[in-house]
Amino acid sequence: MSLLLCRQEHVTHPYYAEELGLRLSSTQELAYVIYHYPLLVLDGFVGESLLDFMREELGQGFLALKIEQWMKSGENQDEILPMILQESDYYTAQEIAHYRQEIADLRGKHQADYRRMKADELFSMRQYGRAVKIYQELLEFPADEVVNESFRARVGNNLGSCYARMFRYDKAFEAYKRAYAADANPEILRQIYCLTRLDPDLKLSERFKALATPELRAGWERDMAGAKKRAENSAQVAQLDALFAQEQSQREKGETKLIKRWKQEYRTMA
Repeated sequence: MSLLLCRQEHVTHPYYAEELGLRLSSTQELAYVIYHYPLLVLDGFVGESLLDFMREELGQGFLALKIEQWMKSGENQDEILPMILQESDYYTAQEIAHYRQEIADLRGKHQADYRRMKADELFSMRQYGRAVKIYQELLEFPADEVVNESFRARVGNNLGSCYARMFRYDKAFEAYKRAYAADANPEILRQIYCLTRLDPDLKLSERFKALATPELRAGWERDMAGAKKRAENSAQVAQLDALFAQEQSQREKGETKLIKRWKQEYRTMA
């Protein structure tokens, strides 16, 4: 995945921000991801490889040197990100001040809540494998005023959703069951049931069979039918329909290109 903003600089080698699954090709793009994804750039984003990109591709040698010196100075490292925003001339002083406050607010959060928010952000960007790792770690956090049963249920539910999108239905099934044990949310029960319909090897226990009343099942079946219909009308299915309508040689080229792109998208989940 890549970004395209108002100005493209002539870079030979775009910078791949692995945590975000994005390729950056300009100062503006770098500023954009810093400003809009603070949770994903606060820790470990600014390093030698990014500084090399700034020096060699963006012509920002002076800024790279300034950041390098700041990193060695022992000063507040969170000031580096606003520093980059300032030099980009892409955000106003008011927006940068707001960004500084946002960083301060994030740093003030409970560590478990901070990491949960980061995992949720990765989830929203389809970085499922990275989100899974954090969710698993969060389930091992000791209980306190934040890490309570409701928190564990939310994390377990999101862990299950990650696994489901990675087609690991068995792991999703276990995660949802664990989440339901922490918080008997009917929505989690629906997800458990839907997984058994997607994977015949997954079986509801007698307890879950009793909870999944005929009325609930009927509603869930309607939900699944609606989801299936929407999937049939999705852009990807439309692309396949268009491919199969083409003549043979063109269709084969299109199929290869489309499948290659889907594989690349799937790899970003892991």
